[in-house]
Amino acid sequence: MSSEYRLFVGIDWATEAHQVCVIGPDTEIVEERVIEHTGSAIAQLLDWLARLARGEPEMAAVAIEIPRGALVESLIERGFLVFAINPKQLDRFRDRHTVAGAKDDRRDAFVLADSLRTDEHCFRRLRIDAPDVIQLRELSRMDEDLREEANRLANRLREQLLRYQPQALRLCPAADEPWFWSLLEVAPTPGHAARLSTTRVQRLLREHRIRRLTSEEVLAEMTAPPLRVAPGTVEAAGAHVALLLPRLRLVHAQRADCAKRIESLLKEIGSADDQEEERREHRDVEILRSLPGVGRNVAATMLAEASQPLEERDYHALRALGGVAPITRQSGKRRVVIMRHACNSRLRNAFYHWARCAMIWDEPSRGIYRAQRSRGHSHGRALRTVSDRLLRILVAMLRSGSLYDVSHAARASAGSRSEAVA
Repeated sequence: MSSEYRLFVGIDWATEAHQVCVIGPDTEIVEERVIEHTGSAIAQLLDWLARLARGEPEMAAVAIEIPRGALVESLIERGFLVFAINPKQLDRFRDRHTVAGAKDDRRDAFVLADSLRTDEHCFRRLRIDAPDVIQLRELSRMDEDLREEANRLANRLREQLLRYQPQALRLCPAADEPWFWSLLEVAPTPGHAARLSTTRVQRLLREHRIRRLTSEEVLAEMTAPPLRVAPGTVEAAGAHVALLLPRLRLVHAQRADCAKRIESLLKEIGSADDQEEERREHRDVEILRSLPGVGRNVAATMLAEASQPLEERDYHALRALGGVAPITRQSGKRRVVIMRHACNSRLRNAFYHWARCAMIWDEPSRGIYRAQRSRGHSHGRALRTVSDRLLRILVAMLRSGSLYDVSHAARASAGSRSEAVA
């Protein structure tokens, strides 16, 4: 039981109003309130908590499920110590107080405060990220949303083409390339395609720098005998395609602009003055991008989603947050090691692509992947092992402030393999 704090505050967060419960070190309820999610109400909450803490906000520990937002940032800026917990863990702590499954906002606020009082080690201390990290997080998530939207629109375009002009998809099976959209704009139906000239197609391919296809091949596919469909189908599907193409171009342009802004922000962070002790992420960008397989998207996602573990050089937190650390389930003689599913999905995807690209460009990573596959492990399991090694190297580099050295990594990898054989 912790006696470091004078007050323990539990806040059951909601979109319109928050239930607040304040307890003392001996579990007695000091006061409860419902606070609306408005600027004035949050300001009153801060003043009220400051009075209860006798003007010493660092003596009040606040527990909440939401790790970020206006309420969390206001509490931290005022000097209160804010701790977050996973909702699943809170559900387990709730069973301490009721086995019948009862649940309401007042009970949850009390459970949050009391759990922080007894099990502070299960909570994660929150802090406000640097402004550039906040911007990077928003841009990287926006880029992922745009990528998903582009995939949805491209799939809808494929679906329409399969209705009346499937031969066009032989030129671009995914229907996700700008040159293909330009072709469909001038030839949305087989009737328009029949009037295409070789000069027009050559100019289109030249403008988009497409060299894998010739104008004759494009014309051959576009003028192939079309499907026999019901009257009006071609016109209806062609009109649908005409509406999809501008949306695809818009999302494509937005993705390009988002990628440019992410790259610019990464360069800005990396080129800032790294002498400031509180801004170590400036040097971290350079170190991170020196590793094989780390590109713009992987670096942005890692800095945005794991800024605190990176700053703390916490290898175990990184591998758990990204789903690299396995889960062991053992009972009696039965012992099973399985993949971790409870993790940050965006960080998991970043680690997957990091390991996949490193396996292509980095010989030690490729050797580890092959060794895992030779033991019968799956592709995903082998890539998680590669990610684990790269994370261990990254944390060591961050602690020493050094860049990635291919020769040193190869020697270390060879030494570890020889020790394993011996």
